[in-house]
Amino acid sequence: MAGRPDEGPALQQPYADDSAWAQELLDRLRPAGRDLGRLVDWLARTVGASVCLQDARGDLLAGERLPLDAAVVADVAAGRVSAAALDDGARQVRLVGIRHQGPGPEAAAVLAVARPEPFDRHTAEILNHTAVVLGLLLRERELAESGRRLRRATADLRLAILQLLMVEDTVSARRVAAGLWPGLLEEDTARVYVLEGAAAERDGLAEACVDATGGRALVVRCPAVDEHVIVVGPSAEVGRRLQDIVAEWPGTYLGGSPRQRLALTSTAYGQAVTALAVARFRPERSAVYAARTRPAQLMDPAGLRAWAAAVLRPLDTLPHHVRAELLATARLGLEFTAVNAAKVLGVSRNTVRARMDRVAALLGADLSRLAVRAVAHAALNTEALHGPYGPSFAASERPARIRLTELLGTSALRSWAEGLLGRLDEDGRDLRRTLRAWTGADAHAERAAEALGVHAQTVREHVRAAEAVLERRLTAGGTDLYEVVLAHLVAGELPLPDLGAAS
Repeated sequence: MAGRPDEGPALQQPYADDSAWAQELLDRLRPAGRDLGRLVDWLARTVGASVCLQDARGDLLAGERLPLDAAVVADVAAGRVSAAALDDGARQVRLVGIRHQGPGPEAAAVLAVARPEPFDRHTAEILNHTAVVLGLLLRERELAESGRRLRRATADLRLAILQLLMVEDTVSARRVAAGLWPGLLEEDTARVYVLEGAAAERDGLAEACVDATGGRALVVRCPAVDEHVIVVGPSAEVGRRLQDIVAEWPGTYLGGSPRQRLALTSTAYGQAVTALAVARFRPERSAVYAARTRPAQLMDPAGLRAWAAAVLRPLDTLPHHVRAELLATARLGLEFTAVNAAKVLGVSRNTVRARMDRVAALLGADLSRLAVRAVAHAALNTEALHGPYGPSFAASERPARIRLTELLGTSALRSWAEGLLGRLDEDGRDLRRTLRAWTGADAHAERAAEALGVHAQTVREHVRAAEAVLERRLTAGGTDLYEVVLAHLVAGELPLPDLGAAS
């Protein structure tokens, strides 16, 4: 509105019709524009000022650090005043508190704007509206951070439950799970699945598993392998949902265990990892551990249990909880590296190594030897699956002591071993000879190469080729490798190891 000439200067309107800056400010709320630094830079350019956005502790969030009156800033941050205006003779300063959405008066941040010119109504309006938008962005960031903390806490809780299951503490695992996932571990049995994909996509894969299983499974980002997601589910429907995910996610593989007691979660986990190796060679990219015959199934059950009891008898003098802890650690320590076993159990690798050393000393076993590890693995898994011989077994019910030679000397086992190793004979590179030398050298490529008179790289290539032929992972160790070692022992291609008094 213009004034008449005799009325003096006309009063300036509050720029109600000047919407360009308002439109630009609203654009800062679009998903692509939600950035504190860019918004503060825009405010500085728009009002021709230096701008500082700092949190209530004084840490700079955006803009440039400005010399400010600490007492006034403290009053604004504490909510004693909502805003303040200062004039130090050289500049005009406005301080505005960006409020929390909570009940308290404290500010989430303090916005300081300094410029040499006074703040007219236009500039003050831009400043006040910008403060509102900053509050929305800070609130969004706070909610996003709270969401991340909640997701992290939930993931840590899932991992804690898995670690309790790994050491057979099913009572505590159920107690922890009951608060957030009622009924998740009500059944006494479950299957364990391991999905493998790109490490960069694991978070998305884990979320897809959570959504697909709808709270009916325990979904954990594997603490040991960055590409793995572990799923513990009581129903077969969980497996079908996971297979659908594999079909939808290229480059993803699924290995599953048979149904196992919750106390055997660590055993089921090893089985799922073993099945995962098979899945890599199948077009459907999934496999279940129970799909092939295991050597333990071809041994006399009573004789196998008696032999395992004799192997593990030196641990029987330990308190029950100590014995269970050592055996759970030993099973994982034989299946994986000490570092990975420590991550799965939630302890240090030195703790894993100390427990493994103690088990080795009690058993009188040199666990640095591959054949010894394979035999100890068989004994540990036998007890895990069937339980130890206890006081409830009368002396008359105990079978006569059986030695490893007798246990491995059945015709069924010899047929199994020859059938397994015989697959290697069809390859012209003599993979069977290389694999025999490599297992005999405790899986050291250099030592095997020296014995064979070839390059170590040739040994490694042959072992990797044998993995595809046998559909078993060998270089990573664990159950698959131990089965191949047992096949060599049964076939007489490796000498039987010394395992303390039970040999």
